[in-house]
Amino acid sequence: MTQTIRVDIVSAEAEIFSGEATMVVATGELGELGVTPRHAPLITRLKPGHVDVLLASGERQQFYVSGGILEVQPQVVTVLADTAARAADLDEAAALQAKKEAEEALANRSEAIEIGEAQAKLAEAMAQLQALERLRKNLKH
Repeated sequence: MTQTIRVDIVSAEAEIFSGEATMVVATGELGELGVTPRHAPLITRLKPGHVDVLLASGERQQFYVSGGILEVQPQVVTVLADTAARAADLDEAAALQAKKEAEEALANRSEAIEIGEAQAKLAEAMAQLQALERLRKNLKH
């Protein structure tokens, strides 16, 4: 029997996923990390990007998070994010529009606070587009 670990992905609005998995892959502050059953406990901040959950059936569930916290305990992996969505539910047109608007705001630099906000919006839009690209790539295989 395959060992599994419970995975909970929660946003500020709702629980996005809860189930058993054999592996979780996420983008932490220092790079990508993989968590399997019996992983050492840890807490790390997540960058905007993808969270992949490999189920015991071999199916891969892909999610987008706007950043947040990843907590690993002996029996559960918890992802807490301000915003989280299934990658398949992302709106590519909206992400492309947000990217364009953020790039325009950066090109028309005004106040430092607006630049920081535009950079954050650009990073989030790019992370959503990368999550969509990863989903397309995995669907082809």
